[in-house]
Amino acid sequence: MLVLGIFFGLTLGLLGGGSLGNLALVRLRWVAVLLFAVILRFATEYLLIRGVGLVDTLRLPLFALAFGLLLATLWVNRSQPGLRLAFVGILLNTVAIVANAGHMPIWLPSLYAAGFQPSDTTAFHVLLDPDLSTGFFLHAGPLADILPIPLPIIQNVASIGDVFLTAGLAFFLFATVVRAHDDEPDETAEAADRRLAGLAATTRLPRSLASAIGGQRVRPGTGLAPGLAEAAALDRPLVLGTPGAGLAGPSGSVTIGRRPLALAPVPAAGTVPLDEAIAVPRPRIEVGERVRRHPYVRLAVSGSFSSLWTGQLISLFGDRVHQVALTFLVAGVTDSPLAVAFVFVAATLPNLLLSPIAGTYVDRWNQRDVLIVSDLLRAASVLVIPIVASANIYLIYPLVFLITSISIFFRPARVAILPRLVRQDELVTANSAMWAGETFADVIGYPLAGIFVAFLGAALPLAFWLDAATYAASAILIASIAVPRLKRRRETTDAADAAGDAGVFAEMREGFRFLRSDPVLFGNTIQATLGQFGLGLITALTPIFVRDVLAPPGVDPKAAYAFLETAIGVGNLVGGFAIGLIGARLMKGMTVNVGFILWGITLVAFALSGNLLLDFAILFGQGVANMVYVIPSQVLFQERTPADMIGRVVGFRFALVFGGMTLAMAIGGLLATVVGTAPVLVVGGIVTILAGAGGLLVKEMRAA
Repeated sequence: MLVLGIFFGLTLGLLGGGSLGNLALVRLRWVAVLLFAVILRFATEYLLIRGVGLVDTLRLPLFALAFGLLLATLWVNRSQPGLRLAFVGILLNTVAIVANAGHMPIWLPSLYAAGFQPSDTTAFHVLLDPDLSTGFFLHAGPLADILPIPLPIIQNVASIGDVFLTAGLAFFLFATVVRAHDDEPDETAEAADRRLAGLAATTRLPRSLASAIGGQRVRPGTGLAPGLAEAAALDRPLVLGTPGAGLAGPSGSVTIGRRPLALAPVPAAGTVPLDEAIAVPRPRIEVGERVRRHPYVRLAVSGSFSSLWTGQLISLFGDRVHQVALTFLVAGVTDSPLAVAFVFVAATLPNLLLSPIAGTYVDRWNQRDVLIVSDLLRAASVLVIPIVASANIYLIYPLVFLITSISIFFRPARVAILPRLVRQDELVTANSAMWAGETFADVIGYPLAGIFVAFLGAALPLAFWLDAATYAASAILIASIAVPRLKRRRETTDAADAAGDAGVFAEMREGFRFLRSDPVLFGNTIQATLGQFGLGLITALTPIFVRDVLAPPGVDPKAAYAFLETAIGVGNLVGGFAIGLIGARLMKGMTVNVGFILWGITLVAFALSGNLLLDFAILFGQGVANMVYVIPSQVLFQERTPADMIGRVVGFRFALVFGGMTLAMAIGGLLATVVGTAPVLVVGGIVTILAGAGGLLVKEMRAA
């Protein structure tokens, strides 16, 4: 599996215009210690396989020393992209090996599922029985090799630690190969960007260069001054003497990342007629440099963002496994659709009851600590689900309520912390990347989760324990991220300290007053509450609609429903990337309005088509439209809300929007029993279209 990560990292880096020569130029600390640790780790395994008795006796201290040194070197180099992920992977594997006295445990059913036999293992491994007893826990079973990979060439059994380690190496190699050797880590990237001042008239500029271009205000989201933005839009070279044009200095060369770029010499005064303009050619920047400046690449080489993004992606995969397993667990024990439905009711209620309160506390607390504690609490809660279910299946409902309640604190904290990890002109792309990660987990995670849960059979508890391990790993990753200190408004901080917990409701009122006072944010919230009425209907009614209307004879309605959900996920993925690429050039308010209108049209078309194949394409379009309004809406809240209030403001928005969706589910279910599912879906689509059209009538929402 590590070979796969190395291959992908190097390949993507080379495709991005990078060079393998950059690997020799990377700046790592404690290189000698790292080499010694790697040699010690693999030499110990080799000598064990060769049957050296002394090494077998000392295997635990030898492996502990090797892995301890690896952890130390990865930690001191954690500013490098991907090495935080590798640190977490090594740490998880270290726990598994130490818990088994110097052996790496392999779960026997996973070994068979991957196409191996016990005789294929080496002296480095120890087999864990299929029985999920106390001994399984004592031997760190959830961190063992439990993920079968029965594929040619990469056939293996992997651990969750291997997944993090592979992802970390891939990120590190990609960032190293694609990044120029003189580039600094993401913490100092902005300082390097200031070297572009000499190209102010001819290149894309960061917002911090406003003073370098004669005091002109940089157009938000583009990085260009007004005159330069117009020229860029026309894709024509600038001419000396036109408004806003002109080099910042007389030098015939400038630098990008310390590399000189030669510009054409400027003719001496008097050699050109006064009425004849002098065209300054654009500098020819190599493909690799363009790739390195691409928004997604800049985020990928950011150690903090890549750690947050990858950690969340892997824990989302664990969530999908957990959700599928929970559904099968409840259905298998109760054989009651109502009991399964109440699982989702228990998961929905906290959104209505706790979102505003959670947002208020998130604004008062350290948001990084909120993320870490939330992940650890969710890990503990998911861990005990199988134990509680074995005692009484109905005890899982309060646990599901608790897990969702914890997630409600996590969600606004993540939204609030993101602007502190990326630059402002990267915010749209960062939000797009987060949504794309969640969508990728939907598109790939659900099929893999179904396969894995089916493979587990009666060993369903392992699915929950695997999810718990991903939460714990995510917490470790977030703990390694350096988050810039938030400068809170003094009056807000003093008031909170004086009021204590008694001031929570006062802060909630302050958050709502701010939301209500901003016409763009409040209008967007009302629009989303009405516009996502259709989302509540399609969520609740699609399974029945597919069974009764769409699925042709001979097609399993459950399979048809799963593929329709996949089509939405693929559309979300494509839409997320598209908005990340072009969203900064679009007016956010207008984009949101258009997104709602398009989403409503696709819902009406879905309800009226009556053709399963056509509906695949329609729901793909619906997934794209979903991202068209979701991502710009989130960016509007991040840009227009003070950093110390964003948690409670977003919390109120979540409560209102989820309240509308829940109400839509209840009303839709009631109406569908009277008039059928298709007419109700059509009405939901029309309501969403009207919500988007209403936004077009409000000047503030059009111009946002």
